[in-house]
Amino acid sequence: MKAEWNNQIIAESDATLVVENNHYFPLEAVKNEFLKPSSTHSTCPWKGLASYYTLEVNGKQNPDAAWFYPEPKDAAKQIKNYVAFWKGVKITQ
Repeated sequence: MKAEWNNQIIAESDATLVVENNHYFPLEAVKNEFLKPSSTHSTCPWKGLASYYTLEVNGKQNPDAAWFYPEPKDAAKQIKNYVAFWKGVKITQ
């Protein structure tokens, strides 16, 4: 699977996990240079507290377009150290 935004591949992996129709990419498969920490957080009742990254690619920003669960609840422990994308990020095979 590939995650692409602004004509750039952000992440690529054959080992994504699909949770609630979202592909979660292993952290090591994500190109860290495109991730900028965000102060945004949200809470999922069964996954826990999510943190976000802003994507920055070729001079453009996509605020909070990536999210992850630093300490997921037990029901979602498989997505620890995984990152998912939205807000116009294309996920393709």
